[in-house]
Amino acid sequence: MTGRPNHANDQGDLHMTKRRSIEIDGVSHGATPIPMGARVGNMIFTSGVAGKDPATGKLAAGAQAQARHAFENLAAVLEQAGAALDDVGSITALVAHESVRAVLNEAWLERFPDPRNRPARHTSVQDLRGGMLVQLQAIAVVDISN
Repeated sequence: MTGRPNHANDQGDLHMTKRRSIEIDGVSHGATPIPMGARVGNMIFTSGVAGKDPATGKLAAGAQAQARHAFENLAAVLEQAGAALDDVGSITALVAHESVRAVLNEAWLERFPDPRNRPARHTSVQDLRGGMLVQLQAIAVVDISN
């Protein structure tokens, strides 16, 4: 016997794992087989979360709207995983060009107004696809009982 827990149920289902994929309505990676996030135990990892409008499934117009939607979508992914923005320890932000950083900072301060209670963040300028101006990726840690 190994030190790993047996995730099989009484019927012998060996397909259960401690990792589960996270999806949210209206925001996805389209036809690619990539979930919006994954929860493993008490850790949540997101894929790239774009500034799509969940009502249309399309990128919002302009950097300000994309930044706002990206944070809303991040919060939705976290909620679906049993977490909240308060559980985030680190965010990686990608911006299409340096001028988007100021808009990202505005949305950041709306979500994290207390300078003593913010996640770590790294922002990088990247060539983003399809008109995307902002993309977020986060790691969160939650109480294992959630």
